[in-house]
Amino acid sequence: MPLTYADVSRTGDEREVLTTMLDWQRDTLATKCDGLSDEQLMVRSCPPSTLSLLGLMRHLTDVERWWFRIRFQHEELPLRFSNDERPDDDFDALDSVPAQAVRDAWLEECAMARDIVAKHELDDSGDRADGTPVSLRWILNHMVEEYSRHNGHADLLRQAIDGATGY
Repeated sequence: MPLTYADVSRTGDEREVLTTMLDWQRDTLATKCDGLSDEQLMVRSCPPSTLSLLGLMRHLTDVERWWFRIRFQHEELPLRFSNDERPDDDFDALDSVPAQAVRDAWLEECAMARDIVAKHELDDSGDRADGTPVSLRWILNHMVEEYSRHNGHADLLRQAIDGATGY
């Protein structure tokens, strides 16, 4: 069952607040995508924007992998849906991978990120692409911000597809 805003910890320690807020944001994206066909997930419903719900999920899969596995743990992995030669493929190449496979990849990256967070202290650090150190605390805050912004997009995209609002 998806988390609701009421499930976000308001009295826990910093880790609990950050992780429940991030999980709520993740569940909000999942809810925005639930019940739609593959074709609906690919609809770019707010022209002139090229954003789609499937594109957002592809992008956030890469973002999860980038921050938790590549930048924090220094795993040598490619992104799943974009690369240096085609940096916008997460949003553009929507028919390259079936929607269910995208969702499975996103859920896998989210689960791996949760495992990484559970094994580290908030003060542990990775780095940005330019070598600047960043703490796990910063990454968690950044991920909440990233999902919050894109969930606003998802809300507009979903409403334009079938009128659904809220989470």
